[in-house]
Amino acid sequence: MESGRHSSAAMEEPKTPTRKKGGWKSIKYFIGNESFEKLASISLIMNMTVYLQSNYNMNGIFLISVVTIWMGTSNLSTLAGAFISDAYIGRFLTLFLGSIVSLLGMGMMTLTAGVPHLRPPKCTDGINCMQPENWQLAFLFAGLGLLALGAGGLRPCGIAFGADQFDTTTSKGKKQLESFFNLWYLSFTLAILVALTGVVYIQTNISWVIGFAVPTACLLSSFIIFLIGRHTYVKKKPVGSVLSDIVKVIVASIRKRKIPYDDELRYSLYQEESGSREHNLARTQRFKCLDKAAMIVDSSELNSTGVAKSKWRLCNVQQVENLKCVVGILPIWVSGIGCMLVNDQQTTFGILQAIQMNRTIGSKFMIPPGWMTEISMITLSIWIFVYEGIYIRKLTKFFKKDARLTMAMRFRIGIIMSILCMVTAGIIERKRRDSALNNNTYVAPLHISWLIPQLVLSGLMEAFDNVAMMEFFTTRMPESMRTIAGAIFFITLSISSYLNTLMVNIIHKLTGMNGRTPWLGSHDLNKNRLDYYYYIIAGFGVLNLIYFTFVGSKYVAPAKVIGVEEELPQVEDGGRGKNALGDYHEV
Repeated sequence: MESGRHSSAAMEEPKTPTRKKGGWKSIKYFIGNESFEKLASISLIMNMTVYLQSNYNMNGIFLISVVTIWMGTSNLSTLAGAFISDAYIGRFLTLFLGSIVSLLGMGMMTLTAGVPHLRPPKCTDGINCMQPENWQLAFLFAGLGLLALGAGGLRPCGIAFGADQFDTTTSKGKKQLESFFNLWYLSFTLAILVALTGVVYIQTNISWVIGFAVPTACLLSSFIIFLIGRHTYVKKKPVGSVLSDIVKVIVASIRKRKIPYDDELRYSLYQEESGSREHNLARTQRFKCLDKAAMIVDSSELNSTGVAKSKWRLCNVQQVENLKCVVGILPIWVSGIGCMLVNDQQTTFGILQAIQMNRTIGSKFMIPPGWMTEISMITLSIWIFVYEGIYIRKLTKFFKKDARLTMAMRFRIGIIMSILCMVTAGIIERKRRDSALNNNTYVAPLHISWLIPQLVLSGLMEAFDNVAMMEFFTTRMPESMRTIAGAIFFITLSISSYLNTLMVNIIHKLTGMNGRTPWLGSHDLNKNRLDYYYYIIAGFGVLNLIYFTFVGSKYVAPAKVIGVEEELPQVEDGGRGKNALGDYHEV
């Protein structure tokens, strides 16, 4: 009997608790994965214009169109990646599949550099250059397409998956998450600097084969590190895509568009909560026409248990509020496209400018054109260090209050920087072109360092506008829409790339009418009027500033919410009440 009791006690002895997943032990794998992935992708993006011109003999409008459409598609695909991740397979599996597809695309690009038959003969005189065969272009575009498809899985889920590793319901988790963002940005910046110095130099000055093999190896290393840490990750299950809910709200509100919105119907809203309590949003007063999607105008819309019979006719309040979050950021999204348009010029026409300038340092060393984009990143990093480490600390201590620039101020300064950037770029391009024409040379004797002012202004524009826009998207979206917020940011980049392609082609057509020499399109920038195009972009910047001042700035302020003061715990936030969900209301 005694033996039996001992045996039973042994059997009932509690098991050793399993180690808790997430936290810093998983972040070390994630940071390693992200760093190698960014090093691979950035080294390809920043030098793609040079590669296609020097190895595929592309030039003019076709070259710009290929690069901008590829970049735009890479960013647009993030919307599909966010939808699949949230609705079906989760962030871990989306990152897993995105890595595999990206690795296949990078491998194909390496083959284009290593196998001579996959590209046209190298052009020596810059004039009579053989264009690639259709099958060669098909192989190239297949590689670029796989890279764009892989980016759709990696970009929207990367930072969101890293944030999933922390328990933000505790104060410790929130502090760890803040440190994580700083560490992620530091690793991201270092990866870009390595890519733009080491890898781009190898591609331009040593070998494109080695220059593409290195990022392929980096991407493979990224994938291996990601898999090594798979047992430590917090893998949240998909809970349904907000995108499908948004479509349902739009359809339901259109169906009920003729129903008048009055105070009596306002209280007949379908209040079914979606998800856990902490992810529910308070009702807001804005965009009341969308509330019609949640109006119960007929009892037949509900079944016997009080649940909506058709989600396409009756949506709940949470679904409506999710759509309101998206609609509320659209005015700022439109303004952001205008600023992103400036970034595209630095990675396309800016690189072409650098190619046709004096790039020598000393007697032998040639500066790779792709290196010039580093100036924008360095400027961005310096400004963030000065702003966070010196400006805020010193002025807050001096004035005894928070000295941070408001979000509206940062948006406005960013737009002004975009205007100054394009005006400066136009002036420098005119000087470069005149220098080349006066000396009757393809490469202007003007030194490449003349491009520094426009690149510095481009970096400052990013530091003010782009950073503020990412912050705006993140803070105006609930945690459940974090992936969507990232996708919307990349869609902004996508639309600006497509818009740049459209503008270049339209200007080429219009200015080339009646036998005139078009402003854009020639292989030789000296035969173009790129400075005029820069001034047109600056003109759009002026219109963007007017639009933001009179329209966009009104949407920067948080929305007022209805009837939640008594329900939600309040925290102090600079004289306003802020509930636990992050929504502001009048106090």
